[in-house]
Order: sequence, then C-alpha cells, then structure tokens
Amino acid sequence: MRYTVCNQSAAVLLALLTLALAGPSAAQSTFAEVVSEVQPKIAKIYGAGGLRGLEAYQSGFLISAEGHVLTAWSYVLDTDYITVTLDDGRKFQGELLGADPRLEIAIVKVDATDLPHFNVAEGVELDAGDRVLAFSNLYGVASGDEPASVLHGHVSARWSLAARRGVFETPYRGDVYVLDAMTNNPGAAGGALTDRQGQFVGILGKELKNAQNNTWLNYCLPAKELAEAVSDILAGKVRRRDDPDEEIVKPVSPHSLSDLGIFLVPDVLPKTPPFVDRIRIGSPAERAGLRVDDLILFVGPNIVGSCKGLRNELTFVDRIDELRLTVQRDQELQEVVLTLTPEE
Repeated sequence: MRYTVCNQSAAVLLALLTLALAGPSAAQSTFAEVVSEVQPKIAKIYGAGGLRGLEAYQSGFLISAEGHVLTAWSYVLDTDYITVTLDDGRKFQGELLGADPRLEIAIVKVDATDLPHFNVAEGVELDAGDRVLAFSNLYGVASGDEPASVLHGHVSARWSLAARRGVFETPYRGDVYVLDAMTNNPGAAGGALTDRQGQFVGILGKELKNAQNNTWLNYCLPAKELAEAVSDILAGKVRRRDDPDEEIVKPVSPHSLSDLGIFLVPDVLPKTPPFVDRIRIGSPAERAGLRVDDLILFVGPNIVGSCKGLRNELTFVDRIDELRLTVQRDQELQEVVLTLTPEE
C-alpha cells in the first residue's frame, strides 16, 4: 500500500511539474495567436505633415468589411491625398468621410471589401488591473506589410477628463482608460486597444501632456464613448460637401464671410485652417460672440477643413437662415449662431 501511495504521489508531482514547464509556452502561444488575429484589422495612415514634431503618419483600424477605417482626427488628414496601408501591404487612397471634433476621431474610407474588422458597438468594458494589448504604428516603423507594433500592459484606472479641466488640453471631457503601457508615442494615435483575448476595447488617444507637470498621458477612449459618433459619421450625419454624387441646390443669396463680418487668416496654403483673424465691429459675428483666433470646424453638421472649404460651405446656406458654427476656442468646442438683420 505504501508503495502504491508513493507511486501515486510521484505521478501527481510529475504531472504538476510538466504543467508548470509547459505553462509559459502555452501562454506565449495563445498570446501569439491573439496578436496574429488582430493584426489584419490594423491600418497605417499617411498624409499631411513631415516637419519636425508634425509626423506625417498615424494609426487606424478597420471597423467594417467595406473598408471603413477609424482613426484620430488630426492634421495628418488635412490633405486630399490620404494613403492607407493595410496589414497585407496593399495601399489605397483614403477618403475622409467625416469626423467628431469632440472625440477627435475620424473615419476614412478605402475601396476594398471582405476585410477583417472590429465591431465598435460590441466593444468590451474593462476594470483597473485588466490586461490589454495596444496595436499601432508607433514611430512609423511599419510602412508596407510589416506588422503593427504591439504593447502589453494593464488598465491603471478609468476616470473622466472633465475632472481635469485645464490640466489636459483637449476638447474631450469623457471617460478614458489610463494605461501603464507607453502608448503616447508619435504615430500611435488612432491605434486599437484590445483585451487579452483580442476583443475591441477602444481607440488610442492623441498625444496629450499634463499642463501642470509635463507628464504624458497614456490613454484610450472606450468603445462605449465612440459608438454613437461612429454610427453618425457612417450614416452621413456628419459629412463633407465634396461628394460628387450629392446634388444640392444652392440658394440665390447665400451667406458670405464679408456680410458676416469675419476675416480669416491669409489663405496661403493648399489647406489653410480657417482661423478667425479679425471681426468687424457691430457685425453679426461680433453679436454672436465669435472671437479672434477661433478655429471654425463645422458649418451646421458639415466639417470644414480649410478656408476654401469654409467659403464653399457658406454657399449652401441661405442668408435669411441662421448660421450655426462650431469653433474650437482654447481647446474647448463652442457653438455660435449668426443671424443677419433685414438691413444687413
């Protein structure tokens, strides 16, 4: 009996030792499988920039089989020539469908089908301590069919940026996941965050520094915060006017910058941002509270990315109608409503 018990004990110890030795290998295999499954959903985006501190690249990820790519809304997209490179190395010219300036996200469309993708509406929620994987093209190290970079870390906390007003210069005031992984790198903005199983968690935020102590914030916007905005952009509720298939009758007497009393900065670049340079005293713009240095982002629901785009958008609004502008002022979004008097 004693011999049998010893044999059984030895067998149990041998089995436990085998599992202990095989554990790390099995975990690594699972990790590799998750990364391999997610990589085809990641995209590399190239556009405007190229100067020191203004990298001409960022990250994105597919959110539909028809080639919709969710990414960060930034100067990189401020060009007519957006290049999107998929995981297999295929390159496409991207079309900017729309953006949400509050969340600082945008959707770019490429002409491709049957693509692996995340479903934003099915994103999972995490708690502090949960393990995560961050996929991005940080530092632009991947330019063709090279895989995106992957960082492993944990959720440190979930809190609202609204409680840190004046600390972080961003128009977004909702919840974020704070990460212990160093995701705040050039090119990482717009990348995807997943849980340990590769399920979608959220989008990596733009580079953000604490204004009080100059420390960088590594964070992610949760899927729950993105879902409605993504749905609106895909539905065309936020759109650009340069759709050649969209036929809209222009009014005979539309609004104009001169009638509104708005003077923009000199239009010297192909896509000069529409900053307000001067405002005429007593004008509709002054009455509405528009200010010098305001950056005009939207006319109604329609995004404008340049001085030329703003002037074109005004031609679709009749001067007898009120004009709603969304502007960025001191890193916050403001809506101003301009109206012309009968005498004007």
